[in-house]
Amino acid sequence: MMKSNIMNYFKKMRGTTKSPPSVGLSEIIWSWIGAFLGIAAVAFINYNILNDTDMVMIIGSFGASAVLIYGAIRSPLAQPRNLIGGHIISAIIGVATYKILHGHMWIAASVAVATSIVAMHATKTLHPPGGATALIAVTGSQKIINLGYLYVVIPIGLGAAIMLVVALLVNNIPKSRRYPEFWF
Repeated sequence: MMKSNIMNYFKKMRGTTKSPPSVGLSEIIWSWIGAFLGIAAVAFINYNILNDTDMVMIIGSFGASAVLIYGAIRSPLAQPRNLIGGHIISAIIGVATYKILHGHMWIAASVAVATSIVAMHATKTLHPPGGATALIAVTGSQKIINLGYLYVVIPIGLGAAIMLVVALLVNNIPKSRRYPEFWF
């Protein structure tokens, strides 16, 4: 019985389906255009408007969001509620976790990410880059840490909103693409 359970456990790791189909050249090009314009917008603000301030606009988790909202536009994880809600919820949790547990960084990092996943599940806003947003709030540079709860607004809220506007504009240009699949 025990051996059978162990074997079944490892058999689950084989997967059950084939690799997803490849996408056409048009889809690849539109994904590139969207990602370029979305990241360019937040990076431009970061390096040209906020450069001489204590503010920041571009963070690593926006790169992962770009993959979803420009490259996997039909995914439930890429929809506006998930993009905005997942980032904002995770940012709040990350900042709060840092404030409470910053003396124990390994625990703070773990609690921030795990709790953000739970909160995103509970609110139907699961967005994988949100886990990175929470982690950045805990482990980011001093510039990020100094933002405190402002981190939730800038860069997170404003940056995600800018990327969403670009996604709405670019993803609906070709007849073959439509974004979003749903709002709420």
